Amino acid sequence: MGEPHLSVIPRSAAEADRVAAVTAPATDFTAPEPFEQHPGGAATTRYVPTADAFSQFSENLAFEDELDFKVGNGIFRKLWIGAPSSTKGSDGLGPLYNARSCQNCHIKDGRGHMPDGPDDSRVSAFLRLSVPGGADVPGIPDYIPTSPEPVYGGQLQDLSLAGYLAEARMGVSWREIPVTLSGGEEVTLRAPDYSIDDPAYGAPRDDVMISPRVAPQMIGLGLLEAVPAADILAAADPDDADGDGISGRAQIVWSSEFDQPMLGRFGHKAGNATIFEQSASAFSGDMGLSTPLFPDPSGECSAAQTACRSAPAGQEDGIRDGLEVDRESMDLVSFYSRNLAVPERRNLDDPQVLRGKQIAYETGCTSCHRPKFVTHRLADRDPQSFQLIWPYTDLLLHDMGEGLADHRPESRATGREWRTAPLWGISLNGQVTGVENYLHDGRARSLTEAILWHGGEAQAARDAVVAMPPEDRAALIAWLESL
Repeated sequence: MGEPHLSVIPRSAAEADRVAAVTAPATDFTAPEPFEQHPGGAATTRYVPTADAFSQFSENLAFEDELDFKVGNGIFRKLWIGAPSSTKGSDGLGPLYNARSCQNCHIKDGRGHMPDGPDDSRVSAFLRLSVPGGADVPGIPDYIPTSPEPVYGGQLQDLSLAGYLAEARMGVSWREIPVTLSGGEEVTLRAPDYSIDDPAYGAPRDDVMISPRVAPQMIGLGLLEAVPAADILAAADPDDADGDGISGRAQIVWSSEFDQPMLGRFGHKAGNATIFEQSASAFSGDMGLSTPLFPDPSGECSAAQTACRSAPAGQEDGIRDGLEVDRESMDLVSFYSRNLAVPERRNLDDPQVLRGKQIAYETGCTSCHRPKFVTHRLADRDPQSFQLIWPYTDLLLHDMGEGLADHRPESRATGREWRTAPLWGISLNGQVTGVENYLHDGRARSLTEAILWHGGEAQAARDAVVAMPPEDRAALIAWLESL
């Protein structure tokens, strides 16, 4: 599996042996492992007890690179406006869109959230759309052909500039499901029902497939991008050859950046291979802005949306490469995203936390939430080069059961499969955004709820958590809260 996005310095045999030793699963739970306090390796930043916990740059970032990080942050936070405008550095938004800035969705570089009611903001959540069928993609085994919805495209835009009709409104309602745990504790899950309300361009196709998404947290992305593909693929077991019930599969996607199939790493179904392409996709799909990868200034607007297709664009000769988001801006945003640091661990030597870590291993949580990797040694990305990291993800696709299924394939991911979410910084999302929510659509309001939604390959681990003594369950949560 090629890695054209990385300038890799191959490991020596001695380095490979060191990596194998340091990434071996833990066997002693009486004390923290060496370097465990720094989940991002030397890039780990200090813990900041405010909403800025996810907005720090890599601790090992060179002083001369801090300006690029800060300028990239400025572009990430920029509020875009419609064209034409006298503000030529910021026009070209929409005219159909989901947000006016990257920061609107990734709140303080953390997660988005679903609306709690009909009047709550939907700006950090949206619906992906597709219909069955379409062209096959050579080079991607088990690819599942889909196509954008003919009128509404691949993503529902629920905002628009003045004078244009937003596509529709994402509808969501909640059903309560009580679950009784050992010891008599009762937890209420909320199950969502999604709909496309008030469609402005006619009814979508009857066979439209809907997938709700909230924006994921941004920390540690550059480190995940630097994990060797070979190390990720080594853990894949699509046929469950070892009989442990876990059958992780590699996501393979077509890269518009490199014009070839690549290992998917980013997004809830690992739909993009690189940070650059993930960012370009968001500029196009979320804000209707043209980039070097996706130069159409109409973004997601379909041929049926004639007013949108004929709207003024922010592209002008001699300004920003003739694009709305030029290559320099894309590079700066990617650099910013690549260097958002993972905060250091807290309370990792607490006896309850250590007990919770042991329970996570014994229960099977770490079969998918793989604790450790060592990144590639890189010629041109010092902050991410040869770092021991603790993301607690295998970056593979897993069948998570019917309860979490969206029934919408993406590349070779089925409608029941999701990429294992990294756990680093997971308990800080409420602190960062003001809203505690988990999973791909934010349905879980606590870590316990998130665990209880696990099914499919994770069903046995989920059932073990339900049945374990309350004090063990509390220790497991304490461990998660320390990450």
